[in-house]
Amino acid sequence: MAARAIAFGTAAYAFSPIDLIPDVIPVLGLLDDLVIVPFGLWLALRLIPAELMAEYRALAGRLAKRPTSRGAAIFVIALWLAGAALAGWVIL
Repeated sequence: MAARAIAFGTAAYAFSPIDLIPDVIPVLGLLDDLVIVPFGLWLALRLIPAELMAEYRALAGRLAKRPTSRGAAIFVIALWLAGAALAGWVIL
């Protein structure tokens, strides 16, 4: 639960428009994001038990070997291109 809470908090901080140090302050404004986000992810990964991490890495390896569909990929890309063309036609 602690790893989930830290991962969720880190993601919420990364996507939040509110920062500890405002981004308008040169260097320091972006430095807090550069430190807090990687540290939060590192801490969350360290809190996950090793056997659970091994189990999910093995699952990810099995899922990566699943068959892919080039036809479906081409269909989705064609839909995006058609949508972009339609948007361009409507705008012009």
